[in-house]
Amino acid sequence: MARDRSDERTLAGLGATLSRLDGQSYGRYKSLQGDWDAGGYTVGIRKAQTDPFAPASRVEVRVSADYAGFPKELWHTPVRARALADRLLRVLGKQLRGSLLRADVGGQQVLDRSALRVSGGALTVRLGIDLPGPRRRIDGHGARKALCEQLPRAIESLRYDALDADELAAFVDSVEDTDALRKSLPERGLVAFVADGSMLARRSGTDDRPLADGVPFESPESMRTTVELPNRGTVTGMGIAEGITLIVGGGFHGKSTLLRALERGVYDHVPGDGRELVASRSATAKIRAEDGRNVERVDVSAFVGGLPTGADTRDFSTSNASGSTSQAATTVEALEAGAEVLLIDEDTAATNLMIRDARMQELVAKGNEPLTPFVDLVRPLYTEHGVSTVLVMGGSGDYLDTADRVIMMASYHAEDATERARQLRSGTDRTVEASGFPPVRHRVCEPATLSPEHKGKRKVKQRGIDTLTYGDTDIDLRAVEQIVDPGQVMGIGLALSHGVEAGLVDGDRTIAEFLDLLDDDLADGADAIRHGFLGDYVVPRRFEVAAALSRLRSLRVARLRDA
Repeated sequence: MARDRSDERTLAGLGATLSRLDGQSYGRYKSLQGDWDAGGYTVGIRKAQTDPFAPASRVEVRVSADYAGFPKELWHTPVRARALADRLLRVLGKQLRGSLLRADVGGQQVLDRSALRVSGGALTVRLGIDLPGPRRRIDGHGARKALCEQLPRAIESLRYDALDADELAAFVDSVEDTDALRKSLPERGLVAFVADGSMLARRSGTDDRPLADGVPFESPESMRTTVELPNRGTVTGMGIAEGITLIVGGGFHGKSTLLRALERGVYDHVPGDGRELVASRSATAKIRAEDGRNVERVDVSAFVGGLPTGADTRDFSTSNASGSTSQAATTVEALEAGAEVLLIDEDTAATNLMIRDARMQELVAKGNEPLTPFVDLVRPLYTEHGVSTVLVMGGSGDYLDTADRVIMMASYHAEDATERARQLRSGTDRTVEASGFPPVRHRVCEPATLSPEHKGKRKVKQRGIDTLTYGDTDIDLRAVEQIVDPGQVMGIGLALSHGVEAGLVDGDRTIAEFLDLLDDDLADGADAIRHGFLGDYVVPRRFEVAAALSRLRSLRVARLRDA
């Protein structure tokens, strides 16, 4: 007679327990919570559903370094450990197809995910599972198949000996190269780099994979730069220098495609994506207009002054911003968060904040126009604050007068049109409307207004990449275009919650100081902001955290602090 192992905290004991529970009340699944030893790894049931329609149960598998078997060179630095974790997640996702278990694999970007962590060669794997329960009764056989047969096979597939060692090393090396390239940009005086041969075009707006018959990128000779990378060695491509860069060209010739690649260049990409060696400075922020957004005590006086209402634009608030005031606020908020590079596409910008030509200046006197156009601020923004700008511009030649370089896109080929543009400069009597860009005034938040609580409990949920439910409020993130993964939205919510729970937002620190402390905490890994949360999330960038904070309608700013 087979021995009853249902009282053993082993994987065999878990299987025996599930067989014994078959047909019992669904709530009995909760008795599975705890750790079950599987030899070289432990299966932990961290949360078991009490109802088949409740959020998924959570499983955490801890695999020892010896059992996983990965050589140290694959994980000895944070970037290599992150790359290894990402590759293993993708292997895991394939192994779990068709099972009840699911892993947060992600898309084309290599992000820092909570779903799989590598530390000291050991693995922590976090999964979701909808425990089966027809008619609210435990399906012990189905659960046993998932947890005691499919899960062990999947974990075995993550061991070094089960993987293609050359492919794994190539994946990790590729991510390390991109990270090294990005980190080298400031010392080279560059804001971005696009390698020759990169494939920038995507299949569609909803499919981020490379376009099969896209045009490989080739740098203009005058902008070609050579870089040395740790693994690939010598690589050539277009280096975009600090200052003001215009991307021009006819419609549908690749202007926005190039800018979108730079926008996503703050992230690493999987090998084969085509953008592996497209890198932008980490402190790069995309700016756009956003009608209707909330603005809470932002100094927009550089862009807006002398409103007919008499409102103080050095301390500006509105619950329903116009295109121009929203873009002005978003720009200042990005600077407040520490942005070094701004990306702007005229298609999503407020026209009246971007340009004001000579004839319009003559028709509408400056005394009757509160807006100062960005064309007059982009140069002092760089010379006085060191902030570079890359703009897609097809409708205003006035920007040619202030640009340091002009990239012409023609049939997806890049040309250096700088000298030709200089010859075409208008020489009109247009009046420059700004003499400088004022120092950024930093905001200090009231901590109580950042509470994530709803009916006495923390409430942080994401709906795709567009909406973060935070406490009693839905934060609209549709215009925060550098969010590429739903896990980032959850990470943003947890980061804001961490700011309150860990006292980083204390009523005295500025938003920038809070973000600095947050970055320090996240340097130790994703778990710093977990605070008991068992679901999946991605470590967010400070700029998306700041953008969400500024769009939180419950936010109240206690005071502004001058730089």
